This record gives sequence, C-alpha cells and structure tokens, in this order.
Amino acid sequence: MKKAIFVDRDGTLLREPADEQIDSLEKTVFVPGAIGGMARLAGLGFDLVLATNQDGLGTPAFPEADFLPPQQLLLATLAGEGVVFDDILIDTHFPEDNAPTRKPGTGMFG
Repeated sequence: MKKAIFVDRDGTLLREPADEQIDSLEKTVFVPGAIGGMARLAGLGFDLVLATNQDGLGTPAFPEADFLPPQQLLLATLAGEGVVFDDILIDTHFPEDNAPTRKPGTGMFG
C-alpha cells in the first residue's frame, strides 16, 4: 500500500486572506516555509494529495474563472520545486450544507 500525505491549501500553503477567498493573483501569497517544506515532503516518496474546501466555487460569488489563476500559480510554483500532486480534491459545499465531502469529513476520500 502506498503512503500518502494530505495537504490543505488555504492557511497551509497559501495565506488565507481576510475575506477567506483566494480569488485573484494578488491574494496568492505563500505561507513562509511552505514551498521548501513541500519540496522536502516530495522527496520522501509519498503520494501527495491536495485537499481543500472552496466554499461556493462555481457560483456567481466565486466563479471558477477567479479560482483558476491562483490555483494554477500554486501548482506551477510547486512544480518548479519538484512538487507535483498525485491527486487534487476540492469540495465546493458551504459549511451549512453539512456535506460529508467537506473537510474535516472524510467523504472526499471515498
């Protein structure tokens, strides 16, 4: 069985802005040490899985077109350091939806 490391995006890799949505390149700021830390993890041979809640992604309040540039910058920056995710899991539900796929629930993993 392959071992995996599950990594959250906002607040772990990227600083979470006051409005809690990373919907522009200006808000795409890495947490200090995140890039180097991920590069070290990538060297350990684990599968890397990005798991993130993105409340309302795909709605008029948070269009996918606003999400994609920061996400692509994140992935390209990490790839430049040898970090490539084996899977990316994104839940788009709001907390009040009580969806089992929303972290910290485990439904997104099944």
